[in-house]
Amino acid sequence: MLAAGIFGVPVAKSLSSSGFGDPTSESATAKQLLTDKFHQGDMQMLITVTAPDSATGAAARAVGLDIVDQLKRSPNVAGVTSAWTTPPAAAKRLVSTDGKAGLIVAGIGGGESAAQATAQTLSDEITREHPAGATGIIVRSGGDAMVNAQINSQLQRDLLLMESIAVPLSFLVLVWVFGGLLAAALPVAVGLMAILGSMAVLRLITFSTDVSNLAPNLSTALGLALAIDYTLLIISRYRDELADGAHPNAALITTMTTAGRTVLVSATTVALSMAAMILFPMHVLKSFAYAGVATVAFAALAAVVVTPAAIVLLGDRLNALDVRRLARRLLHRPDPVQGPVEGQFWYRSTTSVMRRAVPLALAVVALLLVLGAPFLGVKWGFPDDRVLPTSASAHQVGDQLRTEFADNSATSVTAVIPDAGGLTAADLERYAAQLSGVPDVSAVSAPTGTFVAGARVGAPSAATGAAQGSAFLTIDSTAPLFSDASQTQLDRLHAVPGPAGRQVELTGIAQTNRDSVDAITSRLPAVLGLIAVITFGLLFLLTGSVVLPLKALVLNVLSLTAAFGALVWIFQDGHLGALGTTPTATLPANTPVLLFCIAFGLSMDYEVFLISRIREYWLASGAVGPATLSPGPVRTRADNDRSVALGLARTGRVITAAALVMSISFAALFGAHVQFMRMLGLGLTLAVLVDATLVRMVLLPAFMHLLGRWNWWAPKPLVWLHDRIGLREGEKSTERATVPVA
Repeated sequence: MLAAGIFGVPVAKSLSSSGFGDPTSESATAKQLLTDKFHQGDMQMLITVTAPDSATGAAARAVGLDIVDQLKRSPNVAGVTSAWTTPPAAAKRLVSTDGKAGLIVAGIGGGESAAQATAQTLSDEITREHPAGATGIIVRSGGDAMVNAQINSQLQRDLLLMESIAVPLSFLVLVWVFGGLLAAALPVAVGLMAILGSMAVLRLITFSTDVSNLAPNLSTALGLALAIDYTLLIISRYRDELADGAHPNAALITTMTTAGRTVLVSATTVALSMAAMILFPMHVLKSFAYAGVATVAFAALAAVVVTPAAIVLLGDRLNALDVRRLARRLLHRPDPVQGPVEGQFWYRSTTSVMRRAVPLALAVVALLLVLGAPFLGVKWGFPDDRVLPTSASAHQVGDQLRTEFADNSATSVTAVIPDAGGLTAADLERYAAQLSGVPDVSAVSAPTGTFVAGARVGAPSAATGAAQGSAFLTIDSTAPLFSDASQTQLDRLHAVPGPAGRQVELTGIAQTNRDSVDAITSRLPAVLGLIAVITFGLLFLLTGSVVLPLKALVLNVLSLTAAFGALVWIFQDGHLGALGTTPTATLPANTPVLLFCIAFGLSMDYEVFLISRIREYWLASGAVGPATLSPGPVRTRADNDRSVALGLARTGRVITAAALVMSISFAALFGAHVQFMRMLGLGLTLAVLVDATLVRMVLLPAFMHLLGRWNWWAPKPLVWLHDRIGLREGEKSTERATVPVA
């Protein structure tokens, strides 16, 4: 782990801020052609020069021209246009409506990662040389190059903040759960090992492909949460075995053959759920898959290797430095006496739920569906500068473009003709004239002029050109981004025949967003189906039942409804002040997919913990499932109910404590100043808390009570299959498991 830390910690310098789009899409192909043949740069940098009087005044003009010269001297700047160097027809687009701000547009080349670094360096130099002084001229840097650069630097700062919040708070909760400081420190140590291991894997992956700078944040939150979950389960089971009178060595062996195997099954389920994101073409989702699988693997490995080794080495000192015992002495309170399991809170609450199974189940299901209802109104969008805090210069430049400039370049669409060889100027003019007649198109700039409503009105007013057998036109649009009007306009632009029947590819934010949403929705059924099959298969191998896996799928989906509804209600619709972020009336399509894959896997984490223990008591009762037709006693619904109550009594406190620690880790994402990290933090925190409370404490016992012995049913062919390849979880500890039953 020390070696992994030395190798992995520098990974932050090799990460990318982009990756939300589909690199195989029409828009990405067109954008790449613009970069290769027209030298527009891989990313765009926008600089606004705002004067107190006029952007065309002498002071603003001098600053603007100086910045243009400075940009042109940079070897990675592909081209520069500005309000002071462009012909008058095009310069009007680069001056604000009040005449006080001028715009400079620069294309930054060298690849996305290099473009971000170049933009940040240029921004620092320009800001340093042109501070807001006595002249009152304000220079701000923005554009997608600066957006990505500022997201990258912001996330690096946020990562340190998250760790400083999550680790101490998690340790305090573990002290409350375990009592002993050494026992509480063990899960934190395992979590740090998982984080360092995942960082090393991410850095290794950066040598062959792009990795999103969001991935380390997930590794930190997920690694700490899962490591604590797994270690907590192992130590709690070990203590249970000791309390039942087992010798320490025998207790540890029983613990690892039951809880240890449960950890591996759970980790496999979580890892495979997250691995499904590799099927999406977006680098950001692939990056989360890399980070998730690596983090889960290292957390499980450390839990099943380091934890038992530490238990052996520490021996009785595992319970040393018990803070709870010290607190009882100071308060003059007696040590707690372990009473019968029937008197414990979790046993009594479970039996109470099962006595009122139907009304409670209906009430909770109705509540979750109501909380998830806002998701029905979701509107997909593409992340822009507004994911940054309002103090970021890229956000401020974006606000200027949206409110102060008549033509917002973000709404424009670029039509690229890859094979324009043999086309005449008249062909391009006819095509431009047809495009200008599409509703909500204000103007079309072609190499020979600008067209409005089918007629040529003057020289080109926006970027356009023809070179190396290709051509492109810029279509100015008044349709709001991500609106129905924007989608309809894209359909109509695609419907216009290309010049002389040539293929035309569109790009721009609107088309990129459409391509991204299409890439997700077209692959979503396959991803969801794969996750469902993996979940069903692993739970069948664990339980031998086909009913319990189906029940788990239903409950896991219900546990996510509140999280999805909250994302739309808060971040899309702007309630609760959007939790300190800027609402955009849309939701990035990547976020719900990411939330589903992570939260679904974590829900299965608790499902495996609980069901494996319930099954131990079910096997200990000597019961035989309804479909097995094997000789032996067949128990009643009461035996099923008692197994459920005992399983929750033994794991309820552990699951609740694990959920509390996990929610702390994910709630630490609220410390991030990037909007989609706060979205992820809120969604995962709600999903974990709902799953550990309403689902595991109410819906699961209610459903299992209603199903009775049919919880454990499977067709005879599958019973035969499970007898040969199923996981024999808990059967070796059957004798000890009967003690609380007796």
